[in-house]
Amino acid sequence: MQYRTLGRTGVQVSTLVLGAMNFGQLGRTTQEEATAIVDAALEGGINLIDTADMYGQGESEELVGKAIAGRRDDIVLATKAGMPMGDERNHRGSSRRWLVTELDNSLRRLGVDHVDLYQIHRWDPTTSDEETLSALTDLQRAGKIRYFGSSTFPAYRLVQAEWAARENHLSRYVTEQPSYSILQRGVEAHVLPVTEQYGLGVLAWSPLASGWLSGAVRAGRDITTSRSAILPERFDINIPANRARLDAVEQLATVADEAGLTMIQLALGFVTAHPAVTSAIIGPRTMDHLHSQLAAADTVLTADVLDAIDAIVAPGIDLAAHEKFDTPPALLDAAQRRR
Repeated sequence: MQYRTLGRTGVQVSTLVLGAMNFGQLGRTTQEEATAIVDAALEGGINLIDTADMYGQGESEELVGKAIAGRRDDIVLATKAGMPMGDERNHRGSSRRWLVTELDNSLRRLGVDHVDLYQIHRWDPTTSDEETLSALTDLQRAGKIRYFGSSTFPAYRLVQAEWAARENHLSRYVTEQPSYSILQRGVEAHVLPVTEQYGLGVLAWSPLASGWLSGAVRAGRDITTSRSAILPERFDINIPANRARLDAVEQLATVADEAGLTMIQLALGFVTAHPAVTSAIIGPRTMDHLHSQLAAADTVLTADVLDAIDAIVAPGIDLAAHEKFDTPPALLDAAQRRR
């Protein structure tokens, strides 16, 4: 396992992060299975675990908390808030009212007195940067969080937050967590240059592109991954974007074979090769998944392999742009584009 400094914090983290989204109802993972995955991940050198309040509506945090009991100090623990937690309209977002309340809920579920990294799960256009950063700064000063970061923020919002922190003498985000893979490279054009400019650590989620790059999706085969059962439209080959992805996967499989790599090694090695990226988040649902992903921990792609990838999916290009999660609200809501 390789280790890198997390942004400007001085904290050393593994280049693979254990993501816990599949712990609980989404991945149908029991406590026993979750604990076994955590045990094996730590043994394999992973020292950062990432979860969120909305994963299973708190269930993931509870499973993680029990799995790490007795060894908290050896783990860099990260969670997130901001996505809806039920139907109540104020149980979401990044207002001071909600962040203060929900952090206490997360700490209770995790069974800890602090988290190392508290992340805003999505940019909240209804709350000012000053309010969010002020609340996070106060929680940091209270010792409940060590650092805080953002997740899937548009590049211009990262810049706005930097300026809001400076103008109001508040603590700054130290990390950004964007979606990044060989098939979704749009962040290379805008988000990653900003994170490099401001010294943010980058924890890339979905480096296997929801299973497209796991080796399980190939031409002529039925697609039977767990994610395809949940989001079938993302794997419907009748959709042009999905046909483009499948064509790219077939070409990438040839590149991997010629380099003596698995598809997983190719995918994770690509993400961690970018100089702006600190770590890639893996989300194993089973022990087999974990072991196949840990095998990529020391993968270093040669320049020839990286060039071959660029020839298949050009830098800065998203093959499924409609699946982006950082689209400005004005592009999604016509009312915000009309006078």
